[in-house]
Amino acid sequence: MALSLSRPGFELQVDARLPGRGISVLFGPSGCGKTTVLRALAGLERASGRVALGDQLWQDDAQRLFVPTHRRPIGYVIQEAALFPHLSVERNLDYGWRRIAPGRRLTARDQAIELLGIEPLLPRRPETLSGGERQRVAIARALLTSPQLLLMDEPLAALDAPRKADILPYLERLHLELDMPIVYVTHAADEVARLADHLVVMEQGRVRAAGPLDDLLSRHDLPLATDEAGGAVLSGRIVEHDERFELTRVALRGGALWVGRIAQPVGAEVRVRVPSRDVSVARSAPRDTSILNVLPVTLCGWRGEGSMALLQLSLGHDAPSATATSRPAAQLIARITRRSLEALQLQPGEALFAQVKSASFMRPCAPT
Repeated sequence: MALSLSRPGFELQVDARLPGRGISVLFGPSGCGKTTVLRALAGLERASGRVALGDQLWQDDAQRLFVPTHRRPIGYVIQEAALFPHLSVERNLDYGWRRIAPGRRLTARDQAIELLGIEPLLPRRPETLSGGERQRVAIARALLTSPQLLLMDEPLAALDAPRKADILPYLERLHLELDMPIVYVTHAADEVARLADHLVVMEQGRVRAAGPLDDLLSRHDLPLATDEAGGAVLSGRIVEHDERFELTRVALRGGALWVGRIAQPVGAEVRVRVPSRDVSVARSAPRDTSILNVLPVTLCGWRGEGSMALLQLSLGHDAPSATATSRPAAQLIARITRRSLEALQLQPGEALFAQVKSASFMRPCAPT
């Protein structure tokens, strides 16, 4: 997509290519243009430029081409579940399902119901549902319109923390089990860490950075790193289970981590999270420590945040740079005090050792 739009006090200039599967998250503060981009993809906002889904061209101003919203094969989910109040959940689902010719249906009715866990809700009316339940129904209804692209505009923003926790596992299942690209808008760092495969960081109507989640989330110069709950989310492969101590070893690009026992087989691709507050550094390998994960790392750089400093660390003392056939070593972020940084006299490029106090399994990776 290449989109531009001007309004009083706001200008959008976005040029980005999103992957054809998985969840691409548009992240940034309120007013940065995330929803405008989403609406332009849907054809609801008339921005200038070009929009295509695979080989389907939806907008190209150079050719004077603009496909209206009703002809774009999209599903659209917003903050408030817009269900028909006079219809049961089942009839709300059937509304979209019956409008699609049987030969063009991409998602089975039973599959959508099972994916979102809403079978017990089918006879109920929307007013009897919780916010999380209504949103799960809205997502299922969007899927039953057989979209080729699912757009989600802050679907959890209206939910409290317990309801968000209830619905997140269902959203994770969508891209693990459906071969459908999803573009997801949020300003919540926890949703990014749980859901994103590809991340687009936006500021003031422009793309500041874009790429795979595990590359961007560990960059100390992006706003996600400064979040109190910030840290790295890394993709890896299970190489060993320690049944006696209920641990699992996950191989990463450039190293490996022990985490709590993961109920996945050896060889499975998984995602783990390492909070920056639980990573410290030392010049020499610590001995006689209770910290299970001590990894050789290279200091890539640091950034000051008040009394604290965020260190960007690359796994390994001889971490290879990216080539045409490989990606660079996985990266961590350590949050230490500026006093510690000065006392250690750390410099970019130095070989250090990272102590990782905690690392946790998040979810299986989406198939590639």
